[in-house]
Amino acid sequence: MGTTPTFDSLDFLYIPTQHVAADATYFTEVLGGTLVFAIQEWNTRVAMVEMTAGPPHLLFTDHIDGERPILIYRVDDLDSTIERLQIAGWERQSVIEIPQGPCCSFATPGGHRVAVYELARPQVEANFRGRIDF
Repeated sequence: MGTTPTFDSLDFLYIPTQHVAADATYFTEVLGGTLVFAIQEWNTRVAMVEMTAGPPHLLFTDHIDGERPILIYRVDDLDSTIERLQIAGWERQSVIEIPQGPCCSFATPGGHRVAVYELARPQVEANFRGRIDF
């Protein structure tokens, strides 16, 4: 069945953890990744690690529940992507804002976690790069 891909690229793996600093340290010091940032705002920690020159980048965070990562795909137009997914039988959930732009996350019937986002603020990642709060 040949169809046009809905997603542009898998940009991030959003990984829930209770040990953000320890996981980021392991992926950098043992596995050879590069720590892009480690941000703490209020009671939330997020660390980005690059394992390859391109995406997907790893985002370790302590503010999401569950054990499965969220696969975050970039799309050209969030509204039209949501419309195409709804036509295909996907059940719409709420749209939220992530630093890069509007995003909609959902779970598949098998429990996999997926999100689509539109890159509306490409400068955000560059602004965070090098910030190490913890």
